[in-house]
Amino acid sequence: MAMAMNYKDKIIIIDDEEVILDSCTQILQGRNYDVSTAPDGMQGLKLVEEIKPDLVFIDLKMPGMPGLEVLKHIHDQDNTIVTIVITGYATVDSAVEAMKKGAYDFLPKPFTPEEFRLITRRGLERRKLVVEAITLRREKEMLRENFAAIVSHELKSPLGAIQQNLFALSGELAENLSESQNARFERMKIRIDDLIKLINAWLRVYSVDISKINESFTSIAIPALISKAIENVEPHAVRKDVHLVTGIEEQLPLIEGDELSLVEALGNIIGNAVKYSFAGSQVTIKSAEKDGIIEIAISDTGVGIPEEELPNVLSDFYRGNSATSDESSHGIGLTISRKIIEAHNGTIIVTSKPSIGTTFTIRIPVKKNDG
Repeated sequence: MAMAMNYKDKIIIIDDEEVILDSCTQILQGRNYDVSTAPDGMQGLKLVEEIKPDLVFIDLKMPGMPGLEVLKHIHDQDNTIVTIVITGYATVDSAVEAMKKGAYDFLPKPFTPEEFRLITRRGLERRKLVVEAITLRREKEMLRENFAAIVSHELKSPLGAIQQNLFALSGELAENLSESQNARFERMKIRIDDLIKLINAWLRVYSVDISKINESFTSIAIPALISKAIENVEPHAVRKDVHLVTGIEEQLPLIEGDELSLVEALGNIIGNAVKYSFAGSQVTIKSAEKDGIIEIAISDTGVGIPEEELPNVLSDFYRGNSATSDESSHGIGLTISRKIIEAHNGTIIVTSKPSIGTTFTIRIPVKKNDG
């Protein structure tokens, strides 16, 4: 929300002492402020509703509605309004209670004009930061909402048309193409197919509300879940000569979740482990239960991840260091996995040492006993 050049910060002062209202108004005169006053909490709340201020000063001790109640009403109405409480009995308890109810700061009576001007400036600076943060968050949300449409229309559609024409051309020209030309056509098909898969993965991250998967939760057995995830990854592991080894505790409790999405999450992580493993090495998938939590650990003995990169591994578009592997990654699968695990009230952490290996540890609560 951009502020107009002639915008005046709107300030309300709520205090039952007329001398305070007059003096505070005089202190702020001559500045780019629009100051309104109210002698009690009820009138103050009416002003807040009408004016929609940036900053409100509230006397804690007033007849009628107490200042703390006024504070609560303001924050229930609009928690972006910055509130500062004025108190004549500046005890730690009253200040702490006001802070808990959302006050930005407090001002003890008596105060000097300079103290009042300073706390006003600080309060308005806080308000600007709050508004800017909300604006940035809205812009980010709009970008995410529009990203899928932009990617689908501007990238996926043209690539799909190119792919279809390429297939048609290769069929029409098959008898006239040399072996080398045929090979080039195949390479183009593969690269375009890879691009379309990448775009579909982007769309999966940005357009699917993964939090809604809890609408289809059922009881899931961990061994079957791991088995299905391994089945999806096994062809890639065989091609790379990477052995998938399991160690699953017997009689694990059930969990509640969406099986398809959890298979996808586990498959992404196991596939990532295979991707960064050396030929002839192994990826280990272990699972056990402790204190009502199912833990699934996926470990490899591959290239590992530098310590400074670990915080970014599960964030959007993390890209592995392809210089130490024959494959590269855009990290989208890991982002999707993190979101799926979090939608199951679970967590996922990564530990790694370069040239030694990496472990992804997933923790998901066991199914609650209805009885």
